[in-house]
Amino acid sequence: MPSNSKLPSSRSARDGRRNALVWCGVIICTLLTLAVIIAGIVIFVGYLVMHPRVPYVSVINAQLDRIQIDHFNGFLEIQVTIIIRARNGNRLAHATFLHSNYTLSFEREDIAQLVAPAFEVNKNSSVDFNYEVQSSPIPLGPEQADQVEAGFNKDLITFGLKGGARVRWKVGRLGPLEFSCHLDCRLHFHASNLSYVPSSCTSKAK
Repeated sequence: MPSNSKLPSSRSARDGRRNALVWCGVIICTLLTLAVIIAGIVIFVGYLVMHPRVPYVSVINAQLDRIQIDHFNGFLEIQVTIIIRARNGNRLAHATFLHSNYTLSFEREDIAQLVAPAFEVNKNSSVDFNYEVQSSPIPLGPEQADQVEAGFNKDLITFGLKGGARVRWKVGRLGPLEFSCHLDCRLHFHASNLSYVPSSCTSKAK
């Protein structure tokens, strides 16, 4: 009869190889888990150290330089100055603002596009843009003319401002970040002296 003396040793060898593979898998998974944990700790500590802040845009001042209504022809002419500030509160990173584009409207009619080329804001700094808008004569329908008259009577003229910009900045070794800054607000002016009524108009998170 053939001998079976070699079967137990062969089975033991296979079990040993299987156990070795299992332990290798366990060690690799453990190392990967430790690497993920360490990377997370590094990112968290880096965030605490650099404290990155999202750059934003906001209207800091405005002036209604002129407003004139032609009752006979049903036209309105305005001239307004709007100052928009781009703010970068990061202490360690410059920020680049791209595709800055805002639409100024009056009584649901777009009257001007406020645009700016790409520009850079130094770390912990800001850049102001003075947009001077002188509109062409704006045709007014009967309802719009009534609303303008009502605004004069209430001593309050209101414009809409909507738009935004893309901002890009780098946070240390975390890599470049990109974010959209959006404005959607109403600008109020006194009709009597054309002064701006300060209000919150910013893309900064509340």
